[in-house]
Amino acid sequence: MRVLGIDPGSRRTGWGVVQLEGTRLRQIACGTISMPAKLALPERLRQIHEGLVQVIAAHAPEAMAVEEIFFAKYANAALKLGHARGVALLVGAQAEIPVHEYPPAIVKRTVVGRGAADKIQVGRLVTALLGLPEPPEEDAADALAVAITHIQASRSAGIRR
Repeated sequence: MRVLGIDPGSRRTGWGVVQLEGTRLRQIACGTISMPAKLALPERLRQIHEGLVQVIAAHAPEAMAVEEIFFAKYANAALKLGHARGVALLVGAQAEIPVHEYPPAIVKRTVVGRGAADKIQVGRLVTALLGLPEPPEEDAADALAVAITHIQASRSAGIRR
């Protein structure tokens, strides 16, 4: 099973591809789609779309897992995050791959063991789980954690994709 995990953001969208090989998790690739804050939102959304289309073309995931929106202090920030999530969901639908969504607390609980973990803890545990030589960038580590969460949830439920 090969899963593309997405940590959406309107300025930085993390992505990570994880493959389940037997009982072992292996990172295939990961990265961050970064856009300048002063770039207009429609242009940032276009760049997220193009970047994720390229990732899917390059790595052929069987499923996509996207982090859900967390509580945001500022409504405007939540709306922009929602736009970025919408683009990610659209890309998955256009690629005709199953798209699954997970709340941040479930992702943290799956990877770290508790739902209130910080980004540093998530990065450390993702690094350990995947046997990486060094931690990936924060947004990419979060995306890998989302992919790992889907793989673990699928294994628990006996789902193939």
